[in-house]
Amino acid sequence: MHQRLLEHLTTAVLLLDGELRVRWMNPAAEALLAVSLSRVHGISLDTLLGGDESIDEVLAKARDAFHPYTQREARITPLNSEPLTVDYTVTPLSDDELLLEVEPRDRLMQISREEALTTRQETIKVLARGLAHEVKNPLGGIRGAAQLLERDLDDPALREYTHIIVEEVDRLRDLVDSMLGPNRILKHEPVNIHKVLERVRALLIAEHPSVTISRDYDPSLPDLSGDESQMIQAVLNVARNAVQAMSDAQTPEPTLILRTRARRQFTLGAERHRLVSEVAVIDNGPGIPDTLQETLFYPMVSGRAEGSGLGLSIAQSILHQHQGLIECDSRPGHTEFRLLIPMVINFTGEAS
Repeated sequence: MHQRLLEHLTTAVLLLDGELRVRWMNPAAEALLAVSLSRVHGISLDTLLGGDESIDEVLAKARDAFHPYTQREARITPLNSEPLTVDYTVTPLSDDELLLEVEPRDRLMQISREEALTTRQETIKVLARGLAHEVKNPLGGIRGAAQLLERDLDDPALREYTHIIVEEVDRLRDLVDSMLGPNRILKHEPVNIHKVLERVRALLIAEHPSVTISRDYDPSLPDLSGDESQMIQAVLNVARNAVQAMSDAQTPEPTLILRTRARRQFTLGAERHRLVSEVAVIDNGPGIPDTLQETLFYPMVSGRAEGSGLGLSIAQSILHQHQGLIECDSRPGHTEFRLLIPMVINFTGEAS
């Protein structure tokens, strides 16, 4: 009866013997550690976790003191799997039995980061719209006054000054519009994400022939529902930003990787989606300074002296319109942007 209850728990549970060898685990533990019980039965926990001795020390201490112990946000590396951040609790049941409960934290931490990012983006969007309203009104007045003044000027040299005023006002108006991101209604049609990436790849090869651009596609990905031209713009903004960073840093053998993967039962913000398309843009450039990583997607923020700081902000706005988002991990020699888009989008505001 007790085993049946444990098998239906969503928390990963392992039963260890006094030598910290695996006796039993429930299906949640098999899913978390990506191994079957039959494969790891009888092996030591440190072997299962890739030689992690820190958790062994905690479990041995709990066993010897016969006292439960809890560790928060510990890093483990399961056998043949990706590193995980987990909370775990070990409870001695007898001299020869320990119960280990493991709760993954990566998704909860990611959800928290995504919610904070979304909140910041919405705040910036409200501020930008308010700023745009305050700026565009006087710009319209300046432009109109310059045109009226031009009519009364007989000297062509003086008219040249009014032309400059009108042109600069138009440039500022376009800049303000760019800060607001795309404002047209998105199309709702099937989009082949690999077609999007091939278009971006062709454009980048033409612009930067010295950069090696390789593909790592998941051919099983179905079409997503969205706006192809806007998706091209979003991916191009991210990829072009990466290529320009490598070019500015004179990266030896600059390489860009375009990768696609499917993520099942994936949570974006507070909503869980059955299937999410992940597009990764990976470069081997200098990395993004720590001082920029928190504000990377804000408008007018750029690490390049001649950059407008709008490319990534616009890309993030496009992803938000598709109920997706962009994540970034960066260190010297490896920067990875991940564009996450639900495969099925309802443009009334809901995605599934």
